[in-house]
Amino acid sequence: MGEIKSSLELALERTKGLKISEKEREEIKRKEIVQKAEALAHRYREGSITIKEIQKEMERMEKKRATEIENHLIDHWIQGLSLNLRDERILDGIEALRKEPMDEIKREFLNLIVSYQEEKENTKRKLRTIILEGLKKEGFNGSAIEPCIESSPLWDKESLRIDQSYQEGLEKLKERLRDQAIGKDNNSAE
Repeated sequence: MGEIKSSLELALERTKGLKISEKEREEIKRKEIVQKAEALAHRYREGSITIKEIQKEMERMEKKRATEIENHLIDHWIQGLSLNLRDERILDGIEALRKEPMDEIKREFLNLIVSYQEEKENTKRKLRTIILEGLKKEGFNGSAIEPCIESSPLWDKESLRIDQSYQEGLEKLKERLRDQAIGKDNNSAE
């Protein structure tokens, strides 16, 4: 009876005579680095791995590869920063990998998030009052009436305005964070 071969063995047999160019080899390495960084970023964000475990894993790699993964990891985290999430864990991870305090940027980020959330809540309260007054004029009154603010066209308009206003500040903070966290290596390599 014949030997059962794995998919890898079959693929290796089929590609035995093929040669990979240096450019293709580099592209494969780059993709592996990006995949590794994204996997680590996701696992850390979800809480299934600690920053210490990431650092230990990177210590086992060759220095150049570890630096590339670190930069991709940090960039991935920065891209994922959002106005809707308090990402202190991500900022702590970046700070730990870079071994530099980022107190000012962290404080600015958290202030931006708090300000954004407060403006959203204040706008909801104002819209609630406006909608309730409109309903009252139409004869709908009482404590049982609770308008659904998020389904209101007014809310859509105001929410979009607030999002756009704060998104600009978030992008500026991301750029500063990227310059501080990743730009350090690029400047020292030149």
